[in-house]
Amino acid sequence: MSKAAAPQSTGFDPRKLIETHQAGVWRYLRALGCSPAEADDITQETFLAVLQKPFDDYNRAATAAYLRKAAYNLFITAKRKAGRVNAVEDVEVFDESWDRWVSNDNGEAMLDALRECLRALTERARWALEMRFRDKLSRIEIADNLGITEHGAKNLMQRAKQQLRGCIEGKVQ
Repeated sequence: MSKAAAPQSTGFDPRKLIETHQAGVWRYLRALGCSPAEADDITQETFLAVLQKPFDDYNRAATAAYLRKAAYNLFITAKRKAGRVNAVEDVEVFDESWDRWVSNDNGEAMLDALRECLRALTERARWALEMRFRDKLSRIEIADNLGITEHGAKNLMQRAKQQLRGCIEGKVQ
């Protein structure tokens, strides 16, 4: 009669794993196109799935990559069940870009750069982007609120996004 070996304690702390990587997994899922609620659910499922199996935390970068892959697979499964798969076409390129921009801080430096760069925009440009991305208003609604044409609103937002991109790239390189 064989006796199952008792699990060995490796000093691994699941709370520390979650604390260290939760924000990065959630932001990754949002970048893939999840709503905040979907990202919450899949992030939780990711950690549950990973922690149900033996897990070796080799280093922060390897662990982050492993968690992203698990989250991506759960994301695809959820989309397939819902009958709508609009995943990133080339996940390897996406992951490479994610690693380059987010690095080991779960995106904190990128968010700080974004906040700083948003403050550098004109109030009108910042307001247009807030209406578009926070309030989900159409270009026509934004134009009406700003007292400009729809084409003017489109141009204002394109210039603001280009300015943000250039500002952020200058800060995080």
